Amino acid sequence: MIDTFNRTGPLMEAASYPAWAQQLIRDCSESKRRVVGHELYQRMRDNKLSAKTMRQYLIGGWPVVEQFALYMAQNLTKTRFARHPGEDMARRWLMRNIRVELNHADYWVHWSRAHGVSLEDLQAQQVAPELHALSHWCWHTSSSDSLIVAIAATNYAIEGATGEWSALVCSTGVYAAAFPEEDRKRAMKWLKMHAQYDDAHPWEALEIICTLAGMNPSKALQVELRQAVCKSYDYMYLFLERCMQLELAVKTPVVRERMALAES
Repeated sequence: MIDTFNRTGPLMEAASYPAWAQQLIRDCSESKRRVVGHELYQRMRDNKLSAKTMRQYLIGGWPVVEQFALYMAQNLTKTRFARHPGEDMARRWLMRNIRVELNHADYWVHWSRAHGVSLEDLQAQQVAPELHALSHWCWHTSSSDSLIVAIAATNYAIEGATGEWSALVCSTGVYAAAFPEEDRKRAMKWLKMHAQYDDAHPWEALEIICTLAGMNPSKALQVELRQAVCKSYDYMYLFLERCMQLELAVKTPVVRERMALAES
């Protein structure tokens, strides 16, 4: 039986990939849904997040954005030329996209400044330790796991979910309209780039994963991939939940004050 995977269908359609990869997508779909449809992103879309929560979100998310090119660089060191078609594909793709990720760090800084968060604030990392868990996981998988597992956890899972939630935030224009017109384009560039430009990236990562694994990977590898992908989604979810705890803590005193005024 021929085990080599060569995609023949459209890049961004699940049916173009082996049955085991389609099952991976289904098995991880609920974990992903919790992230991309999270209440925090709905509130961000509607420009209803408090300044304090937005500040913590931007600061807490900075390590992942700033280090994403480094995750990819660590995966690049796992490749060897002409050893495997999947490694050659990963090697070319990682080399091409590392520079793109460096630019994305600049765009995050612009977004943060539009909310009054300076580069010094981003670097100081004065946030709850739970907000560091995602970056720690990304660094761990990129430094310790195999090429295929680390790409699944970062370039497939993290980038895939990010493309979808950023599209949600940009879907109405309400959030963008809250910025002064002269600052709007610069403030929104990170979100716009991920909502539009990056759509193909997780699918390209999936093609690399399938090329590395072939048509019939071992059950053990399939389990490892599923666990890594879901763990990335779960750490993203925990990040969002911690931010929402802060949001509700900010909002609750306001609600109580309004209720007291109404009763007086």
